[in-house]
Amino acid sequence: MAITCNETFDVVEDAALDIADGIITWIGARADAPEASGEVRRLGGLVMPGLVNTHAHTPMTLVRGGGDGLALMRWLTEVMWPREGQMTADDVRWGMALGSAEMLRAGVTTTCEMYLFEDAVIAGAEHAGIRLVMTPGVLAVLHAETFGAAGSRIDDIAALHGRAHDPAGTVTIGVAPHSAYDLGVEACAELAVAARDLDALLHIHIAETRDEGAELEAEGGASTVRLLAEAGVLEGRVLAAHSVWLDDADLDTYAQLDVAVAHCPVSNMKLGSGTARVPEMRARGIRVGLGTDGPASNDDLDLWQELKFAPLLARVTALDASVMGPRDALLMATREGAAALGLDDVGSLDVGKRADLVRLDIDDPAFVPVTNQHELISHLAWSGGSRHVTDVWVQGRQVVADRECLTIDMAAAVSEGRKRGLRLARDSGT
Repeated sequence: MAITCNETFDVVEDAALDIADGIITWIGARADAPEASGEVRRLGGLVMPGLVNTHAHTPMTLVRGGGDGLALMRWLTEVMWPREGQMTADDVRWGMALGSAEMLRAGVTTTCEMYLFEDAVIAGAEHAGIRLVMTPGVLAVLHAETFGAAGSRIDDIAALHGRAHDPAGTVTIGVAPHSAYDLGVEACAELAVAARDLDALLHIHIAETRDEGAELEAEGGASTVRLLAEAGVLEGRVLAAHSVWLDDADLDTYAQLDVAVAHCPVSNMKLGSGTARVPEMRARGIRVGLGTDGPASNDDLDLWQELKFAPLLARVTALDASVMGPRDALLMATREGAAALGLDDVGSLDVGKRADLVRLDIDDPAFVPVTNQHELISHLAWSGGSRHVTDVWVQGRQVVADRECLTIDMAAAVSEGRKRGLRLARDSGT
């Protein structure tokens, strides 16, 4: 069986897929399939598109668990940034490889990363075989005064784009100003121009907490969203992470400028940040995908949790069980997440799409009973999870088989992650 997550959300009983050179060339009922000319594999179970993580800081696997119970700004300044300040490129590569294996085993085949040491992030992702949207982070403490200078951060990102951006492969490159409250609006605007010049995704934190932009907004006399819009930051291809504290005018601005949102419900709950207005966003036609955020604010990379909690939060906030359904959640985790990242060739099982797909074992109590297709879809959202993922392919390459990651030496990755995480905590004094 295949759940396609395509435009008509087709569910194909006794499905067959043809894949050539990493691309889906045919999908439909097995009885109608063209004669196979190559290897034939009978999978059984349920096949669906790989999940799309639209916002992550995956190398933070090495700082997982630090600072629990602190509000966002204290968590960042007192624990996260001191530990991350001790990181080397090799730390980041191991942290990314370990986190990528965690995601792949959960059926996440695409991740959008905001981080430093971008070459190391790419190396870790390529080692694991996960699809990567790499958006190198820009922070005030490191980069705010270097724009326009020889060898500036903008020049570095443009050079990375020139050598690593590969839309036909598994790596694409964007630009990631951390936030307006960190960098200021002017610096964000300069980075936005650079992103548009590259036709690249601009990935930025916006309105994650209620008070983070208070000083900026008091000086500017408007909301962070409106200040960014007036400065041209929200033009082009923009992904706004979190976007929790938005009013109606902010939502209308997003809709008018076609700003996409990475919704991170578990991280927002853990940090006490609030609940994003996702139903109102989607009603306005705003593209919304799901993100785990970093594995230190979640504290894992299992997008199935986001898939479940996103509609649950929407329902409990609205006091209405009809607000968002399991189909909505599955689409946000697949096709709509891909659209939020500007990836038009992943996120659904369609002819011409990349063969990023997962197999789930549905011979499990969580899927009993199934009396109709609606129940099957409900089971996926409400009782399904990463424990049901058995096999994973990225661009036609199998990276997980029988629940084991084929690309990463897990014992070595765990050992390295443990050793390096202990060193970061010790050397930062946190």
